[in-house]
Amino acid sequence: MSQIFDPLNLILAGVAIVILWRLRSVLGQRTGNERPPLGMGKPAPEAANANVLEFPREKADSAKTIDVEAQKPVWEGFAAEGSVLALGLVNVAKSDPAFEPKAFMNGAKLAYEMIVEAFASGDKPTLKNLLSREVYDGFSKVIDGRQQAGEKLTFQFVGFENAQFMSAILNGKRAAITVKFFSQMISSTYDKTGKLIDGDPKEIKDVTDVWSFERDVTQKDPNWRVVSTETLN
Repeated sequence: MSQIFDPLNLILAGVAIVILWRLRSVLGQRTGNERPPLGMGKPAPEAANANVLEFPREKADSAKTIDVEAQKPVWEGFAAEGSVLALGLVNVAKSDPAFEPKAFMNGAKLAYEMIVEAFASGDKPTLKNLLSREVYDGFSKVIDGRQQAGEKLTFQFVGFENAQFMSAILNGKRAAITVKFFSQMISSTYDKTGKLIDGDPKEIKDVTDVWSFERDVTQKDPNWRVVSTETLN
């Protein structure tokens, strides 16, 4: 029994007690409320709900907005409901899913500006790509007559005041759309001696044109051509 109180045993016992106390202070006790290790988070859902996904609110709202936009009538903002023009735009859109009035109008305005500038400068290649044969022939004759007379035309396109659809017609495979352009430009014509014979180089003139564009909706070529032009003033 005296061995129990052997100095060596007492020292070893003391060391063991110290080690146990330090381990307890570092690790603590398990209470059931400890935070899970990093990366685990909440338990996985039950099998019945494992394939349920919840999308962020902003994505759901944007999808809803897109659906609402897609349901807007094609004529909205361009024609009155129930009008002949509205019906025509609908018919063109049905035959050509790529047709969109706003994009068409932007393209028509760009074509108008290119054509009047090409006509003023005598640029026949540009005109040939944008006009029907009949309209091109008429423009070409005027250009030729101007050149033969030695006349010089100076021109500046100022911009658009407005542009609006006049009609939209689907006749078989051909779609025809008429647009009225309200534009401003400066033009003046001089004879071969340099004398001003038409227009005013300092005056901005208001011009109203009615142009018709046509396209075969069964063709892959998406381009429209000008098939008629008329100046109202």
